[in-house]
Amino acid sequence: MKTKNPFARLSRFERIAWLSSIVIITVAFLLTSDDYLTLCTSLIGVTMLVFTAKGMIAGPVIGVAFAVCYGIISFFLSYYGEMITYLGMTAPMSLASIITWLRNPSKEEDVVKVSRMTKKQVGLMALFATLVTVAFFFILRALGNDELIPSTISITTSFVAVYFSMMRSPFYAIAYACNDIVLIVLWVAATLKDISYFPMVLCFVIFLLFDLYGFYNWKKLQKSQQET
Repeated sequence: MKTKNPFARLSRFERIAWLSSIVIITVAFLLTSDDYLTLCTSLIGVTMLVFTAKGMIAGPVIGVAFAVCYGIISFFLSYYGEMITYLGMTAPMSLASIITWLRNPSKEEDVVKVSRMTKKQVGLMALFATLVTVAFFFILRALGNDELIPSTISITTSFVAVYFSMMRSPFYAIAYACNDIVLIVLWVAATLKDISYFPMVLCFVIFLLFDLYGFYNWKKLQKSQQET
């Protein structure tokens, strides 16, 4: 899979959507927060999503940086579930996604070949997701994690999303959209305590929109690749 300037491959709509998101998040940050790590994490996340929605290798590459930054923010807010999920699961599985995407390029330059999961792969995902959910519920409860139930659900949806991504399935975007909704709830709760976290709420609202677009675009890619 060849790699060139990823921004050059974005459509006009995608560039406008990305730039608009950058502006909205930055303005919200300037009005409510002085936490530059929160701002940088939000901007990295939006950039990650626009490339992931295109099926471009730049998506999971930037995703590793986002997972590390987001894990650090979650630690300081005592969202230990988010921290463990992103540093211990999302970041390593994003690295695995990079490998599988590089090994499965489509004929279109810099774009991954979209795949259909087998029944066995879906079964394994369901099994592992159940084990992860049960294990982390008790781990987070022992750690005194804030917002225990939403954090546990977030771990489940994150695992499923990264698994789908690693398997190159369009349904990664649906799983991430579910995760976005949970995270919106978590960060609204945090914002009620400290307004400086409001940009993270906006960040995940924008994430939700990009993930829905990602599902649409991946299904289109899948159809196009099958026809080719």
